Amino acid sequence: MKKYLLIVLSVICVLGMIGCNNKSMNYIISNEPGITGNIKEVYENSILIQNESGEYVVSLDVENKEGIYSPISVDDTVTVYYDGNIAESYPMQINRVYAILLIEPADRTVNEQL
Repeated sequence: MKKYLLIVLSVICVLGMIGCNNKSMNYIISNEPGITGNIKEVYENSILIQNESGEYVVSLDVENKEGIYSPISVDDTVTVYYDGNIAESYPMQINRVYAILLIEPADRTVNEQL
C-alpha cells in the first residue's frame, strides 16, 4: 500500500512540474517583465543588447520555443521577457528567458552591403 501511494504521489509531482513550464505567449507578454533594446552582438548561446539603461547579455536558451524570433541579427530591436532577475555584473546578465520578440528588424540591405 505504501509503495502504491508513493508511486501515485511521484507521478502527481512530475506532472505538476511539467505543467508549470508551459506558459503561453499571451501569458508571458501580459505578466512577465520585459526589456527592450538593440542587438549589438550575436553569440552562439547569447546576444548582447543595449538600451538607455546599459548593456545586457541575454541567454538564447528560451523556455517558450515559440517565443524566439529567428534569425536575429545585429541592429534588430527586440523585447526580452524574463523572470525578473538580472545579474548585476558588466554587462548585466539575463539568464532565465521566456521569450525574445522582434520589435523592429534591422535594415538588412545595409547589413548585407557590409
